[in-house]
Amino acid sequence: MLELKTENISAAYKVLKFIGQAFIGGKFVDAKSGDTFVTENPATGKVITSIANCGKADVDLAVEAARKAFESGAWSRIDPVERKHVLLKWANLIEKYSGELALLDSLEAGKPIAECVNTDLPETLVALRWHAEAADKIYGQVAPTSADYLGLVIREPIGVVAAVLPWNFPAMLVAWKAAPALAMGNSLIIKPAEQTSLSTLRMVDLAHEAGIPAGVINVVTGFGESVGEPLGRHMDVDVVSFTGSTEVGRYFLKYSAESNLKRVILECGGKSPQVVMADVQDLDMVAENVIAAAFSNMGENCSCGSRLIVHKDIKRALLEKLVVQTKSWSLGDPLHPETKIGSMIEKGHMERVLTYIESGKKEGAEVVLGGQRAHENSGGYFVEPTIFDGVTSGMKIAREEIFGPVLSVLTFETMDEAIQMANNTQYGLAASVYTSNVVTAHKLARSIKAGTVSVNCFSEGNITTPFGGFKLSGFGGRDKGIYAHDQYTELKTIWYNNRQI
Repeated sequence: MLELKTENISAAYKVLKFIGQAFIGGKFVDAKSGDTFVTENPATGKVITSIANCGKADVDLAVEAARKAFESGAWSRIDPVERKHVLLKWANLIEKYSGELALLDSLEAGKPIAECVNTDLPETLVALRWHAEAADKIYGQVAPTSADYLGLVIREPIGVVAAVLPWNFPAMLVAWKAAPALAMGNSLIIKPAEQTSLSTLRMVDLAHEAGIPAGVINVVTGFGESVGEPLGRHMDVDVVSFTGSTEVGRYFLKYSAESNLKRVILECGGKSPQVVMADVQDLDMVAENVIAAAFSNMGENCSCGSRLIVHKDIKRALLEKLVVQTKSWSLGDPLHPETKIGSMIEKGHMERVLTYIESGKKEGAEVVLGGQRAHENSGGYFVEPTIFDGVTSGMKIAREEIFGPVLSVLTFETMDEAIQMANNTQYGLAASVYTSNVVTAHKLARSIKAGTVSVNCFSEGNITTPFGGFKLSGFGGRDKGIYAHDQYTELKTIWYNNRQI
C-alpha cells in the first residue's frame, strides 16, 4: 500500500504507467477505428494519456469473445472452488499494486489520495474476496415432493454480462460488479466511464495474470453512445448492470425492450435526507457524520446526504458546528496527503454544480459557507464545500441531484413533518436518522422510503448488506451482499420421475 507521504506519492507518480488500449479476448488492442480520446487530470486540466475510442465493431468483438469463452466452459463450468481460488489470487495482485491503482483513481477522478488509499482500495479488496468466498457456498434447493418425484432448483450462470460503470468510484465499482458476476461463472464486458478508464484496465490486466481465461473478462473503452448503447442493444448480451444517472438508466431499459429483453440492473441517482431529531445528545458527532455524508468524495456520490432535515430547536447550534468542522476540511490538490476535498470530475460538471449554487441563491436560500469556484489558477475544477440555510422543499437545490459538495438545510417541527420532507423526493437510495430514542429511530427508519437507512451514523452498510434504492434510485437488483449473486444467474427447475419406466 502507498505510504501517505508527499515524497512517496511523488516518487510513485513518476514511475506510473498508463494502459490506454481496450482489452478483448485476453489481449490489449487498439480500437478497430484507430481512434483515441484523451483523459485528463481534473485537478490541473492537463492531459494524462490517450485511451482507445471504441465503437460498435469493438463491442461486437468483445461480446463474441465473451460468448465463446462462456460456451467453452473454461470458466462457466469449472468447479466453483477453482473460480474462488483464481478470484482470490486476483485480489492478492490488486492488493500488491493497490498504491498504483489508488494513484490512477486520484489522478483521473480528482479524488483525494488519502480516500483512495484508506477507503476505496481496501473496500475493493473486501468486495472481491467476499464474493469469491461465496462462489462455493451458494446452494440450490430440493423441492418438497412425493417419493415418486425429485424436484431440483438450481442456479446457472446467465451468460454474458455487461457492466457499465460510473466515474466516482472507479476501482471499487469494478469489484462490486465483476466479483459476483464472475463468481457465478459468467463472462463479463466492462465499460468504464470515459473519464476514468485507467484503473479498470490495470485491474483487468491483473485479472488475466491471476488466471482468468481469455475472453472471460473484457474492457471496451469509450463513450455512452458508441459503446454503452451497442452493449445495451446487443442481442447476445444477457445482462446489463449499470450505475449512473437515472436519465441514462432509462435508456438501458429502452434498449432492452427494443432488443432481446436482456435483464437490466440499475443503481441510479439519489437525494438522500439526513433527519436530525431534537433529542440528540452529541451534536459534534452528528455534525461529523453530516459533513461526511455531504462532502466526502466532493459530494459526487449517489448516496450523498445532500438534504439536512433538522428540528428547528437545534438547527442553529448544529449549523454552527457544521460550519466550524467543514472549515477544517482542506480543499486542494488531490495528491496531497492532507487533502479531504478534491476537484470535480470535469469542467462541465463543475459548471453544472455552480449553476445549482446560483439557483439556490436566486430562490432565496442563504449561503452560510462556500458557494464559489476555488483554486481557479490551478487549471482544475474545484468548488468550495457549500452550506445553504433557509432551504424549502420546493427549491431546485432541495429537489434535484447536484452531485457536488452542496448541503441544503431544511427545518421541521414534528416527526410526521420530518418523514414527509424526507420522502418528498423522486429518489430513494439512502437516508440517515439521528435520535437518542430507539422508538423514534425505529419509526423513522421504517417510514423513510430508501434502500438503506443508517441510524446515528452515515453509512451504506458493509459488503454483507445489499445496496440499491427505491423509486428512481434503482431497478432490477442490488449490488453487494449475497443478493448480488442472484441477478447474474438463472433459476432452473429439473424434475425427475423416480418411477420405473
